[in-house]
Amino acid sequence: MLRRLSIAAAALSLLATAGAPWAYDEGLAESYAKLFEPVAGMKTGKALHLMKTEVFVNKVKAGAPIITLDIRTPAEMSVFGSALPGALTIPINELFTPEKLAQIPTDKDVVVLCASCTRAMAAGTALRHIGFENVSILKGGLKALSAYLNAKTANTPLKTGQPK
Repeated sequence: MLRRLSIAAAALSLLATAGAPWAYDEGLAESYAKLFEPVAGMKTGKALHLMKTEVFVNKVKAGAPIITLDIRTPAEMSVFGSALPGALTIPINELFTPEKLAQIPTDKDVVVLCASCTRAMAAGTALRHIGFENVSILKGGLKALSAYLNAKTANTPLKTGQPK
């Protein structure tokens, strides 16, 4: 009997909320509309601040002041991570705390990376949305970087005229 009453109460609750209008944060939606306004057509990658692997490698070779922000889990980072000077390792689930955000420089280019770019895209977009205009996202993540970077590409000197 108690079970039937519970099921009936749940059904009534569903019926009562079925016609209720769905609400969302209009101000937040407007801010995202502004953020994604330039994301269209052939300029989508640039508007999303995706950095191609070749461009990233060339910037590193040229000695550009780049800070990598690895947002993978500690278990993933224990296998391999960035050896670049100033590299940050902050798991995505810890990234948006005041203490961790304070670690991200605003005076240097910051490249967010993860294994495949999925988490980096979310984190990088959110960082830009809260004011980190110096943030880019490594397109394809570490997977693309490891596919691009081999003995030849790692040891080939930077030539003038290459993507920067």
